[in-house]
Amino acid sequence: FILLLPGVDANGAAKVARELIEAVALPCQYEVHELIATPSTGIALYPEGGEDMETLSTHADAAMYQAKQAGRNDFRFFTPAMQHDSVRHLRLATDLRHALGRNELILNYQPQIAMQNGRVIGAEALLRWQHPELGLISPAEFIPIAENSGLIIAIGEWVLRTAAAQAKAWLDTGQTEFVMAVNLSAVQFRHAELLQRISAILKETGLPAQALELELTEAVAMDDPQAAVAVMDRLHEHGIRMSIDDFGTGYSSLSYLKRFKVYKLKIDQSFVRDIGSDPEDKAIVTAIINMASSLGMHTIAEGVETAEQLAFLRLHGCDEVQGYYFSKPLPAEAFGEFLKN
Repeated sequence: FILLLPGVDANGAAKVARELIEAVALPCQYEVHELIATPSTGIALYPEGGEDMETLSTHADAAMYQAKQAGRNDFRFFTPAMQHDSVRHLRLATDLRHALGRNELILNYQPQIAMQNGRVIGAEALLRWQHPELGLISPAEFIPIAENSGLIIAIGEWVLRTAAAQAKAWLDTGQTEFVMAVNLSAVQFRHAELLQRISAILKETGLPAQALELELTEAVAMDDPQAAVAVMDRLHEHGIRMSIDDFGTGYSSLSYLKRFKVYKLKIDQSFVRDIGSDPEDKAIVTAIINMASSLGMHTIAEGVETAEQLAFLRLHGCDEVQGYYFSKPLPAEAFGEFLKN
């Protein structure tokens, strides 16, 4: 919807935007269902935001996108910086459609280490986009674009297939214990054919189901916990491991956590970073490790960079670790050399 407000300044536009958001956000009753909408509003002011209808509309749209990115149910005014972001976003959205076909997507692998004996027991597959002109694009920037455009399904399948084939190759070199961890996006996790597609990839690559671990962020798991339980149960029945990524950063319900068929909790690096000096981080990490142990789950800490962090995690019973202390994410060939050494 587009609203034109003649003779209104920034304060007046903001007042109208707030009133609109409050009005639209009121619950609507449909049969037995209560429906709630969360509007996102962008505002462009004449003449600084554009001197014609097309420009004003484009800039208001860019501001609306920022409102969506900031969590929805709010409004934003257009700024020149948004125009730059909007142009870049549009280009990335266009170029991402061709990235797979042009072999611009690559996987790096970060080793995961068992605390008990120091052995490499797995790797996390990390997606990268090497744009031919813009250079390396952060997943934090292009994954939301892939999700919003629907490209994440094809990209996610490519990641799963490539990582599974690579894990099978390393197992065939004599690795007796190796698990490949792959992140699942929210869109993938909710896809109706998730299990069928994963099963097909495992059959195609020859990777045993127990050698694949699917990582799901805590926020996605708790977005619809009952549905998450159902999906996890089906994956568990087929021998596929699940882990909760970024654990401790969301709002997990312990009543659901105990129902999740989860093999591992991944302690977020934000808690590991200052573990040597921050008593609150120490308490949080210790609590996560103890809780996971009580529930029969393993723990892995990410972002381990110092011997001090490693010593604390070993002392308190963390099962596995990964981070720059051992290795940065590596291309497949370099990771193979890391395994040999």
